[in-house]
Amino acid sequence: MMAGYWQNDTATAHKISNGWFVTGDQARMDEDGYVWFVGRDDDIINTAGHLLSPFEVESALLEHAAVAESAVVAMPDPVNMEVVKAIVVLAPGCTPSDDLTLELTNHVRRRVASFAMPRVIEYVTALPRTRSGKIMRRVLRAQAWGQAVGDTSAAEGAIL
Repeated sequence: MMAGYWQNDTATAHKISNGWFVTGDQARMDEDGYVWFVGRDDDIINTAGHLLSPFEVESALLEHAAVAESAVVAMPDPVNMEVVKAIVVLAPGCTPSDDLTLELTNHVRRRVASFAMPRVIEYVTALPRTRSGKIMRRVLRAQAWGQAVGDTSAAEGAIL
């Protein structure tokens, strides 16, 4: 169990609630008692009043044979507050097309729910990653919201 932030009592105090250290991670327990990681609080997408974890959509996309990698972020929408934007790296031999976009959208609709289907699918050759290999979702989120990307010195390779 994490005891606190190193030499930062103020930040630690902000994370303590009723004796619990609140990390910002979301999880669920299944009927067998197993705990499943859902995502971060700050990654949750609020689309038309439905709360959605990017992990659910990413997992559905990865089930499709044409998808090698995926990342999902929220995008602003005047009607639904936020909508799903998927950033997809295709498997070798697959090429982006309107038909594939429709197929992936319907695949997510069938696997998760209609509100979870990506309203935008962007095809890229690589996702921005840290040197340790973690996808830099904050970069993708900033791009989707038209905001400054910020410091990318920890990035491995080029940023989109």
